[in-house]
Amino acid sequence: MNNGAQNLLIDADDTLWENNVYFERAIARFISFLNHREYAPAQVRQVLNQVERESIVQHGYGLHSFAHSLVDTFERLSVDPVTPELHETIHGFAHEIADHPVEILPLVPETLQYLSERHHLILMTKGAIAEQSGKIERSGLKEYFAAVEIVAEKDPAVYRSVTSKYALPKNETWMIGNSPKSDINPALVAGLNAVFVPHGQTWILEHEEVASAPPSQHLLVVERFAQLREHF
Repeated sequence: MNNGAQNLLIDADDTLWENNVYFERAIARFISFLNHREYAPAQVRQVLNQVERESIVQHGYGLHSFAHSLVDTFERLSVDPVTPELHETIHGFAHEIADHPVEILPLVPETLQYLSERHHLILMTKGAIAEQSGKIERSGLKEYFAAVEIVAEKDPAVYRSVTSKYALPKNETWMIGNSPKSDINPALVAGLNAVFVPHGQTWILEHEEVASAPPSQHLLVVERFAQLREHF
């Protein structure tokens, strides 16, 4: 892999910094608050997962969509109506996440420093533009990237669009991230190489079997982000 500069598209949430763990904590508090008489916590979570799938279609990703999903789930499962006070409390579970500082994953800045001196780095993340932009600024990592792409979704068409926009040769371009569904599999379909960096708290809606790379492409799996230095 060290035979020349490569183009590295790098995911942000749960690849460079912690993200989903805060949503999981908020969900746990929400389920405890709902305290459903008939549904076990796991059953409530199943309903929430489905509501989130529906919310993504309407509202995209981010805290606004998440807060909407919590309220919708409460309305579907609670025998009590959602009063303004309850609405505010439920929204509070989501908005606590917004106030959390950006928690960088181990050795990420050092690894980005190393990679940026050798390769062309583009930060590629999906979600609400204001939220993602804010996290990128607060992270202190923006300086390592030649460009930032915040997209509404990560699918093969979007990967093809980004590679076309920056005139990136596909055989020299890699998508690096923790999500099989958003980072790895669609990038492979788009003809790119990929590096899977698993995270123990990857969002359940991002779970998917990791595809095999076609013969002319490469798929690497590393345990930690810092191990990218061994391959690039």
